[in-house]
Amino acid sequence: MARVRYGARTEAEIAAAREKSSKLPDIWSTGVVAVWESDPDVVAAVLPPPLKPADRPLVRANISKVDLPGYPLGAGSVAVAAQHDGVEGWYPLVMPMTLERALTGGREVFGEPKKLGEVTVERDGLVVRAALARHGIAFVEVRGAVDRALPLLEPTRKTDFYFKFLPAVDGSGFDVDPVLVHCTRNEKVRKLEHITGDVVLRESMYDPVADLPVRRIVEITIGEKTTDQQGRVVERVSAQALLPYIHQRYDDPLQILDAPPEGSSGGRG
Repeated sequence: MARVRYGARTEAEIAAAREKSSKLPDIWSTGVVAVWESDPDVVAAVLPPPLKPADRPLVRANISKVDLPGYPLGAGSVAVAAQHDGVEGWYPLVMPMTLERALTGGREVFGEPKKLGEVTVERDGLVVRAALARHGIAFVEVRGAVDRALPLLEPTRKTDFYFKFLPAVDGSGFDVDPVLVHCTRNEKVRKLEHITGDVVLRESMYDPVADLPVRRIVEITIGEKTTDQQGRVVERVSAQALLPYIHQRYDDPLQILDAPPEGSSGGRG
């Protein structure tokens, strides 16, 4: 009988796949990072408990092109500064990716708020433009010009906070209590330049980052970097406390809050 591709994989095949993924070479990306100060009350309002605001109401847009062999990838995020149990980090609100392949692992393993979108990083001499777009709206755009090189930093460790959960089958909340994930990234930089420019936030009902206004630009840079990441579950969190925030993850909140009619084959697609 010919190989049935939906059939079970052998233990040897599973082990070989794990070994291959554990030996990936450094994958370098070219990206623009913009950090700005916003309104403290707004930043606090988007943080589900037990996350708390950081000392400064910072927002970060990260817009990158990743050199994956055979799979060139655009990847981005918009995150707010946060802290949990003495750990400083970032809480991403949206993470546009240009390939479905980049969505599955991050969403299903780490709980990352990834969505399919458009990612643009363009450079013409010293002039740089980077943008994140979905549904035809470039909801974040960074524009400017490189004005100087920056010293390379030592490898640094950064933390992102994610909530991993499964919406309940009957639409009543979650199947099990959600978990809070600390995802640590070890970042190495081989080129870094400073940009003088601005950040434009456009209104989008699907990605309302315009609610996080730019009060003062802290820094805009363009650089080449590589990162690895590891995640760990740090605690289970209150389903009741997280439920008011899960619309952050979906374009249509009713997709998970409405139970499918009895006898139907499923909910909204």
